[in-house]
Amino acid sequence: MIDVRQAVTRAHREEWARVVAVLTRRFGDLDIAEEAAAEAFATAVERWPADGVPPKPGAWLTTTANRKAIDRIRRENKRDDKQKEAQLLYDDDPPEPLGAIEDERLRLIFTCCHPALALETRVALTLRMVGGLTVTEIARAFLVAETAMGQRITRAKAKIKAARIPYRVPSAEDLPARVSGVLAVLYLVFNEGYLATGPDTDLVRHELTAEAIRLTRLIRALLPADGEVAGLLALMLLIEARRTARVSGSGELVPLDQQDRGAWDAALIAEGHRLVRERLAAGVAPGPYQILAAINAVHTSARDVRDTDWAQVVALYDQLVRLDPSPIVALNRAIAVAELDGAEVALATVDRLEDKLAGYHIYHATRADLLRRLGRSRQSRAAYDKAIDLAGNTGEIAYLTRRRDQLG
Repeated sequence: MIDVRQAVTRAHREEWARVVAVLTRRFGDLDIAEEAAAEAFATAVERWPADGVPPKPGAWLTTTANRKAIDRIRRENKRDDKQKEAQLLYDDDPPEPLGAIEDERLRLIFTCCHPALALETRVALTLRMVGGLTVTEIARAFLVAETAMGQRITRAKAKIKAARIPYRVPSAEDLPARVSGVLAVLYLVFNEGYLATGPDTDLVRHELTAEAIRLTRLIRALLPADGEVAGLLALMLLIEARRTARVSGSGELVPLDQQDRGAWDAALIAEGHRLVRERLAAGVAPGPYQILAAINAVHTSARDVRDTDWAQVVALYDQLVRLDPSPIVALNRAIAVAELDGAEVALATVDRLEDKLAGYHIYHATRADLLRRLGRSRQSRAAYDKAIDLAGNTGEIAYLTRRRDQLG
């Protein structure tokens, strides 16, 4: 028997972007498209348990969403020039040319990452429309309040409407101008899969990491000379190689230094290392993704955590800071510095980041660990408490709670 809830969830994951894209092209309004799609999925939740899952869920959702959009247009009576077109209950428009990109989801991501929008804005909008992430998940990825992220996405939609930015499939010539936004989208989708932020999800969401890797492979085929595409693919592969070792049997997070390295995927590591070597041999100054891939290559080259070349890791972070002087990069560099120069030196750096990362649970978790190593148990416990309060995933909370409770 088909599990209706699973059927709706699967349909949402697979069909949401396509339904929104079809309605946006037809009615020229992203807000109407999203709201109609949401109403169609809500209707599916109500009707499918009683009526059964239709043979073609995607077609059912598109038709239902189309009708919802028409009803709204009629009610609001704001789009007289669209009324004739809105009489069509089925998509009789000729199929849109595929252009340079055959994969539908990747085509949608490139379409949404329009260079007329600021990079962060286009990334946030695309994550919402195509990536399937919620506003809450996107806000966590950008370390901003959920309300602020919702407003940012709303403003992006308004700009698209006001500036009449065309919703069209990009040509091969358009791809280089859009690829940075597309890579940022895929990196954030991968990160949400690598360490899920929501409380009601698995610690690792393999469907997100696998899809991000699949799409990045396709971009690599489209733009084989782009070093950052190769760097992002290598980075994803080297992180994905550790996936099964990152979660304990009880569902608790297992940090890098405690993972069973024999459980890492050797084939993915070999592929990631090969890509890193290729970029080094190219003799071109690396971008951020290539440097992050190189850092992960150092980690995955060590058979034991004690064999890690921390001096090389810190040197690579020094390069990365020059390209991306963000507080997150500074925090990660401090973690490496702790292994090289000691916890006290690292803590001084971490403390200087408090005003920028006070709402980020990993900042407090890092600080708690450094304080623990310095024997400052009471302060460490307080930092763990803050990290636990801010963490969203139960597997991460379980790990942090255990570490806190181990303090004297």
